[in-house]
Amino acid sequence: MVTAHQAKQRFSELLERAHAGEEVVVSKCGKPYAKLAPLEPVDKVPLGFLKGSVEDAFFEPLPDEARVPGIVS
Repeated sequence: MVTAHQAKQRFSELLERAHAGEEVVVSKCGKPYAKLAPLEPVDKVPLGFLKGSVEDAFFEPLPDEARVPGIVS
């Protein structure tokens, strides 16, 4: 456990420790206040994961009544 003051001074080091798998608890006024912890790995979504196709009409400009005032297209 590190104090908030120590965490502020050594943030880069604590961030690296958390990235390496360690959970770092930050205390304030002697009580646990927050925790730095590693994130779970995120699986990358492969390109082309959506099946099907988009019709050509999707790329056509919207009719005037569907446009937002003040936005130039």
